[in-house]
Amino acid sequence: MDVGSGKVRQLSPPEMYVYQYDWSPDGKAFAAIAAHGAGDSNWYVAELYVLSAENGELKPVYKPSLQIAVPRWSPDGKTIAFIGGLMSDEGSIGGDIFTVSATGGDARNATPAIAASPSWLYWESPNRILFTENVDGQDGISRVDLPSGKVSEAWTGPDVISTEAEGGPTVSLTADRQSSAVIRNSSTNPPEIWAGPIGKWKQITRVNDGIHTTWGSLKSLHWSNGDMKVQGWLMYPTDYDPNKRYPMVVVVHGGPAGEAHVGWPEVFFNTYELSAHGYFVLFPNPRGSFGQGEKFTAANVKDFGYGDFQDILKGVDEVVKTLPVDNNRVGITGWSYGGYMTMWAVTQTNRFRAAVAGAGLANWQSYYGQNDIDEWMPPYFGATVYDDPAIYAKSAPITFIKNVKTPTLVLVGQYDGECPMPQSREFWWALKTLGVETQLVIYPGEGHEFLQAEHRRDVLDRLTGWFDHYLK
Repeated sequence: MDVGSGKVRQLSPPEMYVYQYDWSPDGKAFAAIAAHGAGDSNWYVAELYVLSAENGELKPVYKPSLQIAVPRWSPDGKTIAFIGGLMSDEGSIGGDIFTVSATGGDARNATPAIAASPSWLYWESPNRILFTENVDGQDGISRVDLPSGKVSEAWTGPDVISTEAEGGPTVSLTADRQSSAVIRNSSTNPPEIWAGPIGKWKQITRVNDGIHTTWGSLKSLHWSNGDMKVQGWLMYPTDYDPNKRYPMVVVVHGGPAGEAHVGWPEVFFNTYELSAHGYFVLFPNPRGSFGQGEKFTAANVKDFGYGDFQDILKGVDEVVKTLPVDNNRVGITGWSYGGYMTMWAVTQTNRFRAAVAGAGLANWQSYYGQNDIDEWMPPYFGATVYDDPAIYAKSAPITFIKNVKTPTLVLVGQYDGECPMPQSREFWWALKTLGVETQLVIYPGEGHEFLQAEHRRDVLDRLTGWFDHYLK
């Protein structure tokens, strides 16, 4: 757009969908992540291009084997950095930091052994990149020296930091890079703006001072499953009394390439409310999650429902062994991947006495032709469903449906394109046919995340009501 005249002209080709971009230092081009065709599904196969700001010429720079995000041009204009790795959801970013010549060529991994998941980056100099990361269930900020590969930590903490409404941790920097600003929140403090040198921020706004928590404290836990080290968060019941015994609900996060962290709760599917109903709440980060490096994130490839589910069960064992949790009153829930894992859990064990599956996936084979984002699946399953249907059936809850005894509530939006409603109906119908206690609720007009306040409230009322009925 010409600022003086206000005239706008299209630069990128009409058949290309541009997801993210960054200006070159001289202002003559953009580093762009783009793909041909529809936007939702093709993000998973997007490539890195240089787009001329003068004539709209688009030159390919790098074709990744997995997903890429956050393109950033170096100050000297010679190099483009980006984050690449196994990502299951657009906007949920994690991987390694790569650099590639702005004219094209092979990409170099600048953080090959990092035990974290970078999610945003900024060039401090042609040889040094500042980046944010998900690390061991927390947010962090680090730097990588490109010539040596040395990574140095600038800040790590349980608080969630961002500069936008969604996505991973981000930071806003002043032009001289001496100061920064973030939207900072935690499980005890709602979002406010903080500013100052990195890690030494001072609170600027206090618009949410009147908001108080109704849930209990959160603690980080670690446990082992074979040679896999797993982290998660445990929320205590409100007004916890160590002399009492409590029920517990396991909440599996979405993704699977995501992370359970300890920020102020989301508006939708706020499972912190279970704490106020007298539950321990376990938020595990099993293999496949961000926070422990790309090897950990990719550890569930061709293994959905097996190693990741065992990681979760080991976490339940750890809590039951060390805290006053009644092993006979444990439930499980989740949304999206968490909904899938809930459906999977009740086909694999009778340990959970109640389940609530939100926007789950029952049958990978039928799902492949129903959803709007099927390009995400081949990197996880190693092939399309048409080339290897067995690998999809191996991880499908419907394959083992006759094992289910657990009372299961199924919730889904009518127009969910990511985890379509027929998947939830297929699961519910099978349970109903087999005589398992179940209910199906389809929310009219809603997609993957619900927008209508009355529907959000209804989800939580049904969630707590279902668990209160079966676990109390």
